[in-house]
Amino acid sequence: MKNVELIGTKRSINGTTGAKDIRRNKQVPCVLYGGKDIVHFSVEERALSKIVHSPDAFSVSLDIDGEKRTALLHDKQFQPVTDAVIHADFLETTADREARVTMTVRLKGQSAGVRKGGKLTQPMRKVRVKGMPADLPELIEVDIASLDLGQSIYVRDLKFKGFTVQEKPNDVIATVKMAKKVEATAEGAAAPAAGAAAPAAEKKAEPAKK
Repeated sequence: MKNVELIGTKRSINGTTGAKDIRRNKQVPCVLYGGKDIVHFSVEERALSKIVHSPDAFSVSLDIDGEKRTALLHDKQFQPVTDAVIHADFLETTADREARVTMTVRLKGQSAGVRKGGKLTQPMRKVRVKGMPADLPELIEVDIASLDLGQSIYVRDLKFKGFTVQEKPNDVIATVKMAKKVEATAEGAAAPAAGAAAPAAEKKAEPAKK
């Protein structure tokens, strides 16, 4: 997992009023928890946005008024109109304690089923994982090269060293289905065209007139 540094400043005034003042100064109110204490602080909006809007997961080295902490971005809130980050929660981590984080799933390769005309869908683009901080990757890559028509990759198929996926085993990560156009073509070839006349019954030979 990549490491990124953020410089924060402890917040002297908490609550809605204090948060509004912080945002006016292009800062984002944040909370750090999971360690020896809960810390309310703020960071520069532009620096935080680089982490929030990235598909990768990061180990964050926080420098809050000179005090160093290591954490994972746990949750964030956005302004519904501008999509700007308005709040973030960080979970403090230590090297000897398992961490939980949500990671992006990236599909790798071209599916065999897609090459045959199938359509690839990815119902799950993010999954929750648990593992030691040192073993967590930036994102999860899933090889789909052998995924054929009618086949799916499930959570239970994901096996990684050092961490586990915390989703339901039968949840579908990716699947390849036959495209509707291909299905229609196959059905049309198997059945007679609409309105086509049925084959005429073979006539019996009439007896010869004497």
